[in-house]
Amino acid sequence: MPVRVKSRRPAQTERLPSPAFGPRPTVQLPVIDHDDAFRDVVKKLSIYIAGAIYLPSTFEQLRTTSAGDELRTLVEYLSAEVTNPAIVNALLALRWHYGAVNDGRGVSEARANACEIVAWRFLTRLSEREVVEFCLYEIPDGCSDGTPAPNEEGLEAGESHERTALLGSPSRQSHDTEHDPTHSRNGTLRRSQLFQSVSKLTMSREATSTGEGEDEESDPTAPFIQLNALEIAAIADAKRFLSQHVVQKIITGIWNGEIIFWDRLAVHSTKKPRFYNPNTADPFSRLRVPKYLKAYEVAFFAGFLFLYYSVLIEQNRYAVTPLEIALYIWFASFFYDEVSEYVDAGSIFYAADVWNLFDMIMIVIGIVYVVLRLIGLYKEDYYLVDIAFDVLSLEALFMVPRVCSVLSLSPYWGTLIPCLKEMGKDFLKFMVLVVIIYVGFLTTFSLVGREMFTFPHMAMIVTKIFFGSSYVGFDIMEDIDPIFGPPLMFIFVILSSILLMGSLTGMLSNSFSRVITHAKEEYLYVYSVYVLEASTSNRLTHFYPPFNLLALGIFRPLRLFLPSDSKFRQARIVLLRATHAPIVGLIQLYEWFTKRVNPDGFDSFRGPRQNTINRHPGPPPDHPHSRPRSGGYRPRFPSPRPTSGEVITKAKLREHALEEDSEDAPTDVEVQIAELSAKIDRLTALVISLQSGANAGNAQT
Repeated sequence: MPVRVKSRRPAQTERLPSPAFGPRPTVQLPVIDHDDAFRDVVKKLSIYIAGAIYLPSTFEQLRTTSAGDELRTLVEYLSAEVTNPAIVNALLALRWHYGAVNDGRGVSEARANACEIVAWRFLTRLSEREVVEFCLYEIPDGCSDGTPAPNEEGLEAGESHERTALLGSPSRQSHDTEHDPTHSRNGTLRRSQLFQSVSKLTMSREATSTGEGEDEESDPTAPFIQLNALEIAAIADAKRFLSQHVVQKIITGIWNGEIIFWDRLAVHSTKKPRFYNPNTADPFSRLRVPKYLKAYEVAFFAGFLFLYYSVLIEQNRYAVTPLEIALYIWFASFFYDEVSEYVDAGSIFYAADVWNLFDMIMIVIGIVYVVLRLIGLYKEDYYLVDIAFDVLSLEALFMVPRVCSVLSLSPYWGTLIPCLKEMGKDFLKFMVLVVIIYVGFLTTFSLVGREMFTFPHMAMIVTKIFFGSSYVGFDIMEDIDPIFGPPLMFIFVILSSILLMGSLTGMLSNSFSRVITHAKEEYLYVYSVYVLEASTSNRLTHFYPPFNLLALGIFRPLRLFLPSDSKFRQARIVLLRATHAPIVGLIQLYEWFTKRVNPDGFDSFRGPRQNTINRHPGPPPDHPHSRPRSGGYRPRFPSPRPTSGEVITKAKLREHALEEDSEDAPTDVEVQIAELSAKIDRLTALVISLQSGANAGNAQT
């Protein structure tokens, strides 16, 4: 039985907050054991967060002032004594809950920021290997008491999924989920489920503190099953957490394929995070690396663009050419791939990538083109065929930027995109005022000058004036009306050319300067979402377009007659190996060349390649925080002596304990110094070993 936390009732904390001036209430630290279930961890942390953060505070105040003292205490306690692997998941789930609550006082926002701060401060006190394990730990599909669910045996036996892990159904079972109709739920439904689930946990903390249990039949943590901490952070919009250096190093490792989730393409493969070992991993597992997925996507769109220009240049009005048939195949594979991606990721992650909006518009334009083209050929209506080609020409407005979307992964271009996005939102809001003024003057000018100008003519004149052709208004103001025309025209020109345009320019400038300060966080958030969306899918076999049409045509009809057993998966694996062998060959050639150029290319993460969270050795006798517990202390990686980088880091933590978050992540120079120190340590060890061998040889002689 986990130890219950004895503290004052949270309801009293919320209804009767302590005054702004006075002693801070004492809050007892939560007792979290290693084997506590995820729901229990969330409850205990919510009690502490609700008691520690009782006044509205900004993010900076929680980071740098005494308002965050309780958070520092919690971080020190978690890093020293708590080993539960779901700590980061629970903190980010609470950040999602408090961020979605609008209490009107700002307390919920302060609590959401507090959860995010505690999450990344906790990670900064871990080693690289432990950070990877905590961030990629998935909430197990088990009962509320922490015992494994019956279906976990099938998962451990190697039953592979064919469904994504991001936003599937609330309970992703180990059987083939493509047969489960509940998996058609979209991301919006999943978002509401997440909010309701955490709300149940936080609102039930009063019953927890008094010893009363909640209904065990309805597990409120079900929507979080098989979500890791990074996925929860993306859903919770924890952009500051995702932008931290310690987290981005994991994201970059996943992007480059240093951290993988599938190491072999076999029927009984299991999905779990692991470090890539080129000597033991299956070469076909590299097909799931986001970097190679993006490279193939660019090549696919380049071929799409070639077929598109070929069809438009030819424009055969009377028959469907082979190039047009190839364009149809390319478009169908693109459409099926986008639909699969939407179903896999859900609307939340899918909408987070701005380029997916371009994809949806391209699909709509392509469907309209195909329908008009086929109807025109069937009815021999060549005017309709010409309209179809005109519609297809609109595709270039979105296809050309889509080919160049790879630039958005660079920091420079990726930072500009969020700025343009926010400026576009402000522009649309400002245009409401412009339309109001425009309609008012257009109505007045049309009625006053109705004997000289028609309404469409006047509408075009007013539009020209608004876009800067002021001389047009001065030329016709006497024709509109000798009395009212000149003063009205002067007022309209002043409003449109000076006041409105000047205000719009200043507003967009302020909007750009406001957004650019957080544009890096927005860029890293979109980048992180893309990496997670591309890498954490539960599909064992992922076919690249246009090969996905081949798999669709062969295996989809068979699902009506054959069960999804090992033979069925084996057939998909055989087809994948046969169709994607050239792509894998190119990937292997690229990695071989990269390894020759940079031998330490996969040396970003060091240490033993083994899981440390699941090991529970007893605490050493001299451990300062040793005490009888149901779990065990978090094991540290053995090392004969501390490296220079560790000494520097620990010294900084001791000297700047109260100022640790003035610079939340180490700078690039500090990172380079730490890496250089590690290399110096290895070189020193090598020199010492060589000297020892030489001395031993001299002694023998």
